[in-house]
Amino acid sequence: MSSGVYGDIIIARKLLPALLKRYSRKRVVFTNGVFDILHAGHVEYLAKAKALGDILIVGLNRDSSVRRLKGPNRPLQSEKDRATIVAALKSVDYVVMFAEDTPEKLIKEICPDVLAKGADYAIADIVGADFVLANGGEVKRIRLKKGRSSSSVIDRMGA
Repeated sequence: MSSGVYGDIIIARKLLPALLKRYSRKRVVFTNGVFDILHAGHVEYLAKAKALGDILIVGLNRDSSVRRLKGPNRPLQSEKDRATIVAALKSVDYVVMFAEDTPEKLIKEICPDVLAKGADYAIADIVGADFVLANGGEVKRIRLKKGRSSSSVIDRMGA
């Protein structure tokens, strides 16, 4: 996905090594999610994640992964649309997609300085936390905006 308005932000996974080399002296933060229905909770969460470092890389579940995790009626928006929306946020420096059910392999490729996840996860339950900590990084849990989730928005819509 290198074409389009956000082609310099939405990057192919194979470009990660060169990107990370360019930012070797910067504090890289990684987080991930589906971001199917972007809401105020997501925007606030990503801004807080960005504040933990210099560069924020967002791992975005591909459509096939979302279907396996959330069922055949999800995602509501295509991976291309979700990536474009997330890439448009000023807090997001890069978006990279992954097809696996978890971002574990992607985290190992990036080896971020900071792994950010919502505070609804215990550190022991955050995929990749052990790897990041073992490599000198930090795991930060970010408090979520109360009452905000894509699932609750979808439920209210009756989808």
